[in-house]
Amino acid sequence: MNQFSKAAQHERCSFFGNVTLGSSVSLSELRELYHVVVLAYGAESDRALGIPGEYLSGIHSAREFVWWYNGHPDGKNLSPDLKSTDTAVILGQGNVALDVARILLQSTSVLAKTDIASHALEALEQSSIRKVYLVGRRGPAQAACTAKELREILGIKDLYIHINEVDLHKSPEDEEVLKNNRIHRRVYELLSKAATSAPSHPSSSQRELHFVFFRKPDRFLDSGEGSGRVAGVHFEKTMLKAVGPGKQIAVGTGSYEDLDCGLVLKSIGYKSVSVDGLPFDNEKGVVPNIKGRVLADTSGDPTQLEKGLYVCGWLKRGPTGIIATNLYCAEETVASISEDVHQGEIASTSTFPKPGRQGLLQLLDSRDVRAVPFSAWEKIDSEERRLGSLRSKPREKLTTYENLLKVATE
Repeated sequence: MNQFSKAAQHERCSFFGNVTLGSSVSLSELRELYHVVVLAYGAESDRALGIPGEYLSGIHSAREFVWWYNGHPDGKNLSPDLKSTDTAVILGQGNVALDVARILLQSTSVLAKTDIASHALEALEQSSIRKVYLVGRRGPAQAACTAKELREILGIKDLYIHINEVDLHKSPEDEEVLKNNRIHRRVYELLSKAATSAPSHPSSSQRELHFVFFRKPDRFLDSGEGSGRVAGVHFEKTMLKAVGPGKQIAVGTGSYEDLDCGLVLKSIGYKSVSVDGLPFDNEKGVVPNIKGRVLADTSGDPTQLEKGLYVCGWLKRGPTGIIATNLYCAEETVASISEDVHQGEIASTSTFPKPGRQGLLQLLDSRDVRAVPFSAWEKIDSEERRLGSLRSKPREKLTTYENLLKVATE
């Protein structure tokens, strides 16, 4: 936050909040207003599994759940049912999956001291969830999380951790993966240690976290009472198959098992969405580009560029990586812009001036779009911190657009 604030407060930076690309302003309009447009809006949709029963009630995407407990206005009304079942299944074993499991299993007295949304804390205080299953297609050597996030969940007080020791068996290919990848090696070591140091059975009062490897969902099971609610997941057991040097994929074995649960959270990947006038690869969910320069279509022809249009982050690479990954990604895109400016690929402001921020402000004003400047964002920040201090929290989030705009414009 401090880093971003420093950039946003710079005299050459203008912040326009409450503006939606595609409805408040179109991409083609932005390109008319500015010499360079960089798209960095990430991935805010979800990949679908495409298996039977996916739309039963009680099944949510992890993204929706994260938005709900983080106080995102679009996630406020999710209302996941945490009372009717004691078991949740999370599909996926990346950092988002771990974070979701941590929220379900952590003591609410600990969560109350964080900036979790109040509506989520109230629901979690009444939660019946006692067992969480984190299920992945591959093995512990391929787990997609990072050590810091794994350590955080393994460190939850009085939590029973279960990992089948047979799943920790390493193939020669696994050994190769672990030898060449420090992150995977550290994660594997943490999982091994957790498996060997855990008691054989949980005590009656303990909450439980089960890591389940080598399983892929085949279909979701209906409760069968005409309620349309999920009652479990039908899994196919998998094994790893080498498909090239250092690469293994999970393939089905034809053997199946059921896992009963009343809540499913799918953490199988985010998906970017396109906007009008933007070349987009629907299969990969990214904007076709070379080093951040947007290509005119998905053919990959490097000579067919969308001049002055660039991309970075998940929209450029796909939804993988952490803040540091995005940092390198942004540097690459900025290097491309800089190169194009120096080589005259982009018209200079002196020979071909464009309206820029003044033009954008006029356009938004003509459409009655209430653009929120950074100073107004700071008002929101200040008010959330003030409300949080009354509850001994870092902040109390404003969770409706109405309240956010009210504070911003006071």
